[in-house]
Order: sequence, then structure tokens, then C-alpha cells
Amino acid sequence: MLAVLRILIVTIYSILVCFFGCIYCLFSPRDPRHASTFSHLFGQLAPVFGLKVYIRKPEGYQHYPNAIYICNHQNNFDLITVSNIVQPSTVTVGKISILWIPLFGFLYWLSGNLLIDRNNFIKAHKTIMKLIVQFQKKRISFWFFPEGTRSYGRGLLPFKMGAFYAAIVSGVPIIPIVASNTHRKIKLNKFNNGIVIVEMLQPIYTNIYTHHSARQLALHCRELMLLKMKELNAEVTMYEKTCITRR
Repeated sequence: MLAVLRILIVTIYSILVCFFGCIYCLFSPRDPRHASTFSHLFGQLAPVFGLKVYIRKPEGYQHYPNAIYICNHQNNFDLITVSNIVQPSTVTVGKISILWIPLFGFLYWLSGNLLIDRNNFIKAHKTIMKLIVQFQKKRISFWFFPEGTRSYGRGLLPFKMGAFYAAIVSGVPIIPIVASNTHRKIKLNKFNNGIVIVEMLQPIYTNIYTHHSARQLALHCRELMLLKMKELNAEVTMYEKTCITRR
């Protein structure tokens, strides 16, 4: 019964957000400011699934007008967890197949996000080059899931190079974001599904790298994210064990 109620609430909420969001975006289509607005709206669904999402930023954090954010990509629940930390004027880079999701796909495109065809190297490269040009023209940041696909409990998958190449050529920092494990954590018929921690790490400046060392930069970022994932998962496990003990 709880699962049915949750699905009903999420379906109605999502349809309303997408429908009225599309109308709203038509007044200023493809404006990058829209992306974070609707990301946070979908993030409001976390409590519906019995989740508490804790957002952490580095001490003394300052917003970067131009940056590339990279985040681990676990499953569809990323839409209600990591979406809560998307920064202003930050658009995501997603698969072109997103466009075919009814209503949501149109909102995704209309709110300024980029679509990339990863199966076509030439088109993907052109998209990355457009991204680099936009850095030079306006205050905008881009959000990548560098694994290129959902991990579904397989850990942090190898990174694709697009985000790192773009950061080096543009001279903008890379800011890693790490979410604690959500694989098989969220049960639709379970009232309380615990906590998820989403943490932003310190920026990694790219001025010491060249486009020939993009893979080195990617490996460095992945190592930092792997370490943080272990820390966050251990913290969540300890917290939830403490809660069970107190009961």
C-alpha cells in the first residue's frame, strides 16, 4: 500500500512539475538558470521515499561562475538525491535518449541542459566543443556523470574523458561531488529508508594539466571520489546502526 501511494504521489508531482515547468521555460527557453531550479524541485521528492538527504559543501565554499562538476551516477534515485546540490547556472550533460522521456525529456532540454550522443564520437566531440565555447561567452557551469552510465552497485566505474578534456582546454576547475550508496537501499514499502549524504569536495584546478594528461586528471579525480565514497558509506552505516540500537 505504501509503495502504491508513493508511486501515485511521485507520478502526479512529476507530471505537474514537467507540465508547468515547460510553460514557464517557454518565456526564456534554454536559460541555464532553469536547470538548478527544476533539479531542486525534483529533490523535494526525497522525503516521499523516506529519505533524509544531507548536503555538504567545503568550508569557506565560494560559488564558481565557470566550473565542471562531476558526480557518481548510481541509479534513477540520483534525481532526488544529488539533484539537491546542483548549483546556480549549472546545466547537466545527459544522454540524448533522455529527450524521448515523455514531458520530462522536453523540460530537460528546454531548461538548458545539454544532450550528447555517446554512440557517435564526432557528434559527442562537437557537443564538448560547444561547451568549451560557452565557457568563454558566459557564466555557466556543467555537470557530468563521468562514468557515462548508472553503476547499479558496481562501485565507481571507469571515467570517460570528455569532462576532463573540456576542463583543461577551458582552464576551469573540476569540482567532484560524491553521494553515499543508494543501491538497493530504497524500499518502496519501507517507511524509513535512512539517510544519504551528498558531499562536494574541494575544487581541482586544471592549469597544471595539458590535454595530453586528461587521463591523469581523470584518474586523480576518481581516486579522490573513491576514498570519499568509502568514508561516506561508513558514516551512513554507523549512523543507521546507532539509530537501530537506540530503538
